[in-house]
Amino acid sequence: MRPTYVMTGLLVLVCVFLGSAKVLAAPAMRERAAHVGFTVDQYRVLGALELAAAAGLLIGLAAPTLGTLAACGLLLLLGGAFASHLRAGDKIPGLAPSLVVGVLTAGYLVSLVLSR
Repeated sequence: MRPTYVMTGLLVLVCVFLGSAKVLAAPAMRERAAHVGFTVDQYRVLGALELAAAAGLLIGLAAPTLGTLAACGLLLLLGGAFASHLRAGDKIPGLAPSLVVGVLTAGYLVSLVLSR
């Protein structure tokens, strides 16, 4: 199995799980939104963007250019998440999710480049 497929699967799972929780305004996500200074509606938009990234990554299995664009957008989203958590005063446990998913996304992009 190609590493790109594994990373795609992991990223899609994370994006669908977290994106859905944000869109559905799960209680934990309502707390996170307030913690980082977002309204629930703003957090729902972020969740929709995560779901769009998941769709783009899946489409990227057949059309790698779209997967690349989706991953770049996800990296921008994760950079914003990291900055928001820093601004909120979070330490390593609060920053870890955006860092880990960011590293996984960067690895996905590298694997796409190397597989061409």
